[in-house]
Amino acid sequence: MEKNKWPPGDLVIWFFILAELLVFGVFFAAYAFTRANNIELFNEYQLTLDRNAALINTVALITSSYFVVRAVAAIRDDNSSRCFHWLLGALFMGVVFLVVKGMEYHHHFSQGINLSTNTFYMFYLSLTFFHFLHVILGMIILLAVALKARSGGYSAAEHTGVETGASYWHMVDLVWMVLFPLVYVMR
Repeated sequence: MEKNKWPPGDLVIWFFILAELLVFGVFFAAYAFTRANNIELFNEYQLTLDRNAALINTVALITSSYFVVRAVAAIRDDNSSRCFHWLLGALFMGVVFLVVKGMEYHHHFSQGINLSTNTFYMFYLSLTFFHFLHVILGMIILLAVALKARSGGYSAAEHTGVETGASYWHMVDLVWMVLFPLVYVMR
């Protein structure tokens, strides 16, 4: 059995994750700076967001990350079938996130809201859509990992791909854990 290495997964994914976190960090800093100079506008339009939908999405992503943790544990126990099933659960929760977020977008777009509506909506739509695209990419990665696990492509001795996919997915979840309070809750 392979000794658990650090960081988990392929080292290259960590360079990619750090680059992505840097981009999101700059985006979050720009949001915070702009919000500090437009508190009334941001507070007013923040109230138009659906916090219940955002909370559902938060639970969906936390649950999906738990499922990914279980998938990694399963493959470390040399159980490809269980790994595959946990990854399917994670993918299902990713679909829940996309559907709920898509409903939020539909609501706003049907009211004529777009990037040029105001500064708050420019940030809200840009930040959340950028994250939305990362969820899609993460799901593609998890699907590829799940299919390889299903065909027996991973084992307790070699499961770097599972850990690599898990690492990326956890980054997507982490970004939402910052984005959710920053955009939907903080006043």
